[in-house]
Amino acid sequence: MCCTGVNNRGIMDEHPVDGSPSPAPAVTAVPEIRVEKAAPASRKRQGSLMWLAVLIAGILLVLAVLVAVYVLTDTDTRGVTVIRIEGSLATSDISDGNIAGSEAIGSQLREAADDPLVEAIVLRVNSPGGTPSSAQEIIRDLEYAKSKKPVVVSMGDIATSAAYYISAHADRIYANPDTFTAGVGVIWEFSDVSSWMENEGYNLSVYKSGSKKDMGSTARSLTEEEQAYAKKVVEDSFETFISDVTTQRAINRADIEDGRVIRGAEAVRMNIVDELGNLNDAIEGAKRLAASRR
Repeated sequence: MCCTGVNNRGIMDEHPVDGSPSPAPAVTAVPEIRVEKAAPASRKRQGSLMWLAVLIAGILLVLAVLVAVYVLTDTDTRGVTVIRIEGSLATSDISDGNIAGSEAIGSQLREAADDPLVEAIVLRVNSPGGTPSSAQEIIRDLEYAKSKKPVVVSMGDIATSAAYYISAHADRIYANPDTFTAGVGVIWEFSDVSSWMENEGYNLSVYKSGSKKDMGSTARSLTEEEQAYAKKVVEDSFETFISDVTTQRAINRADIEDGRVIRGAEAVRMNIVDELGNLNDAIEGAKRLAASRR
């Protein structure tokens, strides 16, 4: 028999009547609850961006491989660059159809030479010539290009004098039957209007540091000494010109040293050009040359 009482916590306790100590209260196990901390949102974003970057890099790599295979296996994708030499040749950075500047043309030649997607270069030449020095500048850049890939010339209406000087350095030359070419030579002209000035009563006073300083002035004729000097300059320049041309191509010097222009049809027989054909023929010929060197 026991009595029921209320403890100091307001909970009903049972106590034995005989005064013996009460049994220990039963202990109920409370399950432990763990709270996991969520990963910061920024860390999740970084992980997503990393996977996106890997995916994009993989796609780009696959595309690069496909493009490389396509370019290397399909010869139709290999380009032939056409560079135009039109107008009078001069040492200039302008090439506008009237002036064919050596700097502008040389830059185009070097750019095409260094472009891995260009397999050959065609020079479309339509020029009566110009200064020897401008031709020499272009030839240096042409030789640079030729060391890397074929360079072919396609002549239009005319490719004479300094324009032929350049063309002779190409791997192959195409011309039309009525193209005017060759014209290998050098000229230096002087005008003299002193008789007109005298008739008009026009007087000119000249003070010069050397006897030839005003050589070429229209106010007087050349002295015999100046005539001899001018002749030597022309002959030296011509010798450089014709020696270079006959070194580049197997041409009989006697066939071209008179300086005349020659029709394309005749020029083929004289080995001044290689083949009759238009620009499209030259492009196809350049492709064949490139294919033969692979």
